[in-house]
Amino acid sequence: MEQEFRIRSYSKLELAILYNPSMSIPSALRTLSRWIAANHRLCEELAMLNYNPRNRIFTPRQVQAIVTYLGEP
Repeated sequence: MEQEFRIRSYSKLELAILYNPSMSIPSALRTLSRWIAANHRLCEELAMLNYNPRNRIFTPRQVQAIVTYLGEP
């Protein structure tokens, strides 16, 4: 039984693995970072939410923005 996705704080690693469960950890992290960088509207919204690519934790509001633009993992 799949668990329902909840909007909460996630580490970058957790979220990357949720979006790319069959990839290695480094590949999953790179892929999520590429998806974010390729979506200019998402980048703009994350910037307004004080996102810094060096941060290791996404806030619930940042996770909501990511889900809005990329869909649920």
